[in-house]
Amino acid sequence: MNFHKPLITLLFFFIVCNAFSQETIKGTVYEQQSRETLIGANVIIPNTGKGTMTDFDGFFQMQVESLPVVIEVSFIGFEKKTITVESTDALKIYLGENKQILSEVVIVDTRLTEKQKQSPITVESMDVIAIKETPAASFYEGLGALKGVDVTSASLGFKIINTRGFNSTSPVRSLQIIDGVDNQSPGLNFSLGNFLGSSELDLKKVEIIVGANSALYGPNAFNGVISMETKSPFDFPGFTAQIKGGDRDLSEMSFRLADVYKNKAGEDKFGYKFNFYRMTAYDWVADNYDQAYDSPSSINNLGGYDAVNIYGDEHYNTADNLLEGTPNIKGFPGLGVYHRRGYFEKDLVDYNTKNHKLNAALHYKPSVKTELIYSTNYGNGTTVYQGDNRYSLRDLSFFQNRLEFKVKDKFFIRLYETHEDAGDSYDAVATAIALQNMQMSNADFSNEYAAYWGSEIKPQVLEIPGWINIDNVQLYETDPITGELIYIENAYEDWAEAMTIIIDENQETFAQFHNETQEHMDNYINFVGAQPFLEPGTPEFEEALDQITSQTRYDEYGNYLGGTQFYDKSRLYHAQTEYKFNV
Repeated sequence: MNFHKPLITLLFFFIVCNAFSQETIKGTVYEQQSRETLIGANVIIPNTGKGTMTDFDGFFQMQVESLPVVIEVSFIGFEKKTITVESTDALKIYLGENKQILSEVVIVDTRLTEKQKQSPITVESMDVIAIKETPAASFYEGLGALKGVDVTSASLGFKIINTRGFNSTSPVRSLQIIDGVDNQSPGLNFSLGNFLGSSELDLKKVEIIVGANSALYGPNAFNGVISMETKSPFDFPGFTAQIKGGDRDLSEMSFRLADVYKNKAGEDKFGYKFNFYRMTAYDWVADNYDQAYDSPSSINNLGGYDAVNIYGDEHYNTADNLLEGTPNIKGFPGLGVYHRRGYFEKDLVDYNTKNHKLNAALHYKPSVKTELIYSTNYGNGTTVYQGDNRYSLRDLSFFQNRLEFKVKDKFFIRLYETHEDAGDSYDAVATAIALQNMQMSNADFSNEYAAYWGSEIKPQVLEIPGWINIDNVQLYETDPITGELIYIENAYEDWAEAMTIIIDENQETFAQFHNETQEHMDNYINFVGAQPFLEPGTPEFEEALDQITSQTRYDEYGNYLGGTQFYDKSRLYHAQTEYKFNV
């Protein structure tokens, strides 16, 4: 989807309209004696209450409807100064120290509201300043610095928030809300987090309620709540843009445009905001081929092993499991444990991550304390997600509408709807297994592997110097009194240990035996219509991969198709209201 031309046109239209309707005043605030800049000084227009704060360089900038205009500049410990601004030239404002002598004053501040402090729950908060100052690559990653909060990176485009040790790559019991709206994916059953959430430029505050909060927020809040509040155009008008870059071709671009229109009395009446965010990157390649945690075989096993990021090699077998009563070391000498050949994740998923987020909102104030809000959010993207399996989320779309009417500190009614489309998303692990099944089943693979070893490899094993056929080993002797066969203690174990030593001394030879057997399996076809092992990069592999990932497992009539695509076109409709009674 090409967003560039319509977005550039829309942006140009808004900028031109604002240029004709407003003036921009700017300046720097200094401490009068030291001439150092003052960070966080308040600059307001007394008549309207509109204002801003100075940045790290003591600089401020604010749009006004017309000139001249009266502004007030203040800072704790300094005298307030009132200035009439008659032009758009940059101002230099000096504040003198407040000479009033007071007894010792202790100032205590907190980012938590009085309501939060009275609550029996643990709340961690990040305000608009902390969001801007976070040393992490994004505010979402910066949340990991809060007490009791862990952030897991499922991919470059997907961050997962966990609280109080509930660390998981699939936090289905964590509730994420933005302006009171649940950001849970209705069909995929997890919050889409930063992937389809709010733009960093539009965030005013993030609160994380740590630990189980089902009693206050419902069953989805078992592991905690992430509550985000976006900026109102009435409080944060203007244009803001941001560009970021980094390794792995990471590129981020975002902007926020907001404006306010007042009535003749100078009261805020109508406001709007528009946000755009775009991120592209080449995601981390899952190339960890160490032994998986529960693999029965070590990385040195000649018959293969279960690697972390190779899928389908989890299936393994031994000859003992195939032919009842036939010892592995006898019928299939030297075979041991053997695994099926799997597929590398890098051959199954798309690491070209992209993410687009759009947000627009209209705000109308019929009176000073009442407000009507309509907002719409859209997100689209491709990334890799780590859940119970590895999932390739391709062209995932998420769309929300919200209509809200509220009376400040008294009443609100909120209606919203959520639409989700999984696009071309699929399960990477299930896809690897489906590709294998296009050749043969796991049972057929196990039987044929052992059969080839027994017919082609066994004669070569018996010719290895020092190898003793189990048939030539005396395992039993006759009891001279009863005439019964008695097992000779440790006879089999001693022989097996001796043969294991021979295998260890001939590692290259037995590795070649397994390679020969695996090559046979790659080209073996056990039924009409089957095909050899599908090698990644070949046209046959690409065709099969596209066929599997473009189909669901079953069709609408329940017929088995064998695909791995998610079919999810979910909708959620929600209504919520609250009224505060005076007690």
